[in-house]
Amino acid sequence: MMKLIITKDYQEMSELAVQLLMSYMMKEYPTNLAITAGTTPERLYEILVPYVKDHGQFANINYFNFDEVPYKGTDSYGVTMSNLNRMFFHPANIPAKQIHVLDEKNYKEHDEYIEKMGGLDLIMLGLGKDGHFCGNLPGTTKFGDLTSAVPISVRPDMYDIILDEVGYQVDKVPDFYVTMGPKSVMRAKNILMIVSGTHKAEILKQVIEGPVDEHVPSSLLMLHPFITVIADKDAASLLTAK
Repeated sequence: MMKLIITKDYQEMSELAVQLLMSYMMKEYPTNLAITAGTTPERLYEILVPYVKDHGQFANINYFNFDEVPYKGTDSYGVTMSNLNRMFFHPANIPAKQIHVLDEKNYKEHDEYIEKMGGLDLIMLGLGKDGHFCGNLPGTTKFGDLTSAVPISVRPDMYDIILDEVGYQVDKVPDFYVTMGPKSVMRAKNILMIVSGTHKAEILKQVIEGPVDEHVPSSLLMLHPFITVIADKDAASLLTAK
């Protein structure tokens, strides 16, 4: 069952999301978290870093990225991990042993690896303006897909989308990217979705009010038994009052 929390603004949305994350991170047993990059969680990470940095009591947290756009021809981290390192892992001094990287080399084993780790206790997602979550854009994956590689040729506009992701470096555009599929994400024990801004209002309405449709990938998440959506009032402005 979905729990929807509407906040007054982006700052409050970020603060509440931090509180929810911390409620998992404070547990005594090992906890597995998959976290998002993008622009929506930037303030969240700014708030979270001082709480986590150099605190040994958080050594039991395992962090996962859930998609990756590799830079073609390099052995360096891809777009997602580079952004997570910049926003959170490096500022918070998260030890490498706590970071479990999904990339183009290990994606075929990713679901089995997570299962052996005990599954994801929480996955934190954003919401794309087109309704995507992780790398599950409309027309790229099916609801039944596990972690997989998505070829750039899957959609006519995908090259331009990925070109933007790699900073318009034409020689760095990969042939494919990797993502946890919808089925993989739905296996998480809990889901947190954070949404901010009027530009997300129309898609949030479609996602929450339905119907469930592969053309709006995030609509599937509303079927998860334990999903929390934290949206600021701008993002929630088109929702039907109930």
